Amino acid sequence: RRPPPPQSPLEKVAAQEGLSLHQLSGKWFLVGMASRCSYLAEHSHQLEATMVTMTILDGQSLAISTFRKLDRMCWEIRQHYLPTQAPGRFLLKGRMKSSKVDVVVGEADPSSFVILYYQKGSSISVKLYGRTSLVSDAIVDRFEQRVRAVGLSEDETYYFPTYGFCDSADEFHILD
Repeated sequence: RRPPPPQSPLEKVAAQEGLSLHQLSGKWFLVGMASRCSYLAEHSHQLEATMVTMTILDGQSLAISTFRKLDRMCWEIRQHYLPTQAPGRFLLKGRMKSSKVDVVVGEADPSSFVILYYQKGSSISVKLYGRTSLVSDAIVDRFEQRVRAVGLSEDETYYFPTYGFCDSADEFHILD
């Protein structure tokens, strides 16, 4: 008999209960991210201020527009998070079957912050978004606790600039 497949790290993460998706709509600033991504580690000194706009489609899926600079130009990256059977859990489909990303809304106070978990394959990352680019130390502490709980460390946690945001991109700088 084969052993059961290992439990994915995301299965252990509880989604925020009683969250109305409509509370998440609007503008969010990427405050911090924890990930084992080697590109992020090597280029962390080049992190750009990142702003996200969330829109609720059909009451259950999320349209996410991410605005950030790349080579000093503002870009918009559009993504569509599809609902799953479980509340607070979404699926971000890539072009290939292997590139799907599972997303969980781990904790949120829609007036101030949201912590999202992303899992692609067996790698997990955690992102902290704030309604403003600066959040309280108490929120940062909660984020760091969540990061440690999924086995990531402070060496794998990066904080983003709090200035220099883009909030639009011209039609030639949109990635769908």
